[in-house]
Amino acid sequence: MTTLDAVSTGASLVLALILLVLLLQYLRLRDIWQLLLGARDFTRWARIWETENRELRSALRAEKAQVEELKEKLTVLQASVPTA
Repeated sequence: MTTLDAVSTGASLVLALILLVLLLQYLRLRDIWQLLLGARDFTRWARIWETENRELRSALRAEKAQVEELKEKLTVLQASVPTA
């Protein structure tokens, strides 16, 4: 085995090591990317749920206001009806 063969073998091993490191980095980045995509989807759903909750709270306030108004009208009507 000549010096040139030893250098070629060493360079091939270094390239294989670099390739292995790149592959491991790719796998880690792919996992991180999947986590980010999942977080993005969760964030989108959280915004949708928050919007729905705001709309529901607003509708509930409107319903409560209407119930109060109807109670007041009922009280006025009951007061205006003569008792026998």
